[in-house]
Amino acid sequence: MGLVVQKYGGTSVANVELIKNVARRIISTKEKGNQVVAVVSAMGDTTDELVQLTRQITPKPEPREMDLLLSTGEIISCTLLSMALRAAGHEAVSLSGAQAGIQTDAAHTDARIVAMNPGRIWRELQGGRIVVVAGFQGVTESMDITTLGRGGSDTTAVALAAALCADRCERYTDVDGVYTADPRVCPEARKLKDISFEEMMELAVQGAKIMHPRAVEMGALHNIPIVVASSFNDAPGTLIHNEVTMELQSKIRGISHDTDVAKITIIGVPDRPGIAAGIFEPLAEKRVSVDTIVQNASANKMTDLTFTVARKDLDKAMDVIKPLVKSIGAKQCVADSTLGKVSIVGTGMQTAPGYAAKMFRTLSDKGINIELITTSEIRITCIVSEKQVVEAVQALHQAFRLERVA
Repeated sequence: MGLVVQKYGGTSVANVELIKNVARRIISTKEKGNQVVAVVSAMGDTTDELVQLTRQITPKPEPREMDLLLSTGEIISCTLLSMALRAAGHEAVSLSGAQAGIQTDAAHTDARIVAMNPGRIWRELQGGRIVVVAGFQGVTESMDITTLGRGGSDTTAVALAAALCADRCERYTDVDGVYTADPRVCPEARKLKDISFEEMMELAVQGAKIMHPRAVEMGALHNIPIVVASSFNDAPGTLIHNEVTMELQSKIRGISHDTDVAKITIIGVPDRPGIAAGIFEPLAEKRVSVDTIVQNASANKMTDLTFTVARKDLDKAMDVIKPLVKSIGAKQCVADSTLGKVSIVGTGMQTAPGYAAKMFRTLSDKGINIELITTSEIRITCIVSEKQVVEAVQALHQAFRLERVA
């Protein structure tokens, strides 16, 4: 008997009929001889609707109260799915994140899992029941409810799969796999049979919405294979794992993009030890994640420092940076919230030259100006105008011929 953790996104449980459809899929998996733990997101737009409600009360809700409110969305879908399973003749039990033993730190609205205690889940599975867990949430040591931030239900599912030593984690949504680019942006995008944890991590970090980076990282750490597939059909999905079939025609596995990019430039920064730490430590304390960082070559002991953040974090970042400008002896800081980024990703780039040149030439031929460039061993990212991101994705997908099957 195998143990499978399945995760269903909000579009998969958006209404009663879809919840019944998910119940049928879970039952089919159980009837094949598997124990099943299902993790669910909130129904459809429930989370957005709850956020809108809070804005009618206050523009700045207290994070603890916000977490308690948002956690109810997953509780609703979790309990309804358990009821649907029971109505179909199968024993099932719904559990909140706290009841499932998911312990987090106290960083409300963006908590991290610090411990997993799945004893209750094991007892329910041994009793022959299907266990349905509310995703996106956990509980602190002091018993406060927390939420895990965007993509938190993905993280819940992979964390449970790791804690339970599951055979695999299956992630079901309205997209039937991982594509070479977002098919809504690039119609020629091709579904991949499989992809490595390393490549999927880079794609996710750089904007691909199919999986949350933390979930991929956890899968890699515990070597939990993750299947990404659709809950609306039985088409084979994409397997995220360690062993990957090499594609001979292209070393590039995928292109990701993100329009949630803002740039901050601090002009006239004194070039002396400790300045960078004095800038980025306060940002970290405010939980502002910094992406691309570029520092110009020093001239006359002065330099410019540029970095990017998520657009939603721009105001918070500027609140931190503006008071620092004077204290560190810089001239001024400026921001630009009209940017996006496009990335090419592939482990094959490590041993083959020319990919950066081809990327830059492709963008140049389309009249797309590159604001910043950042790289890793298997990724090249260009910061460009938000208005040109879609054109950039389409041009690069064609230039690297990713529509072709290896």
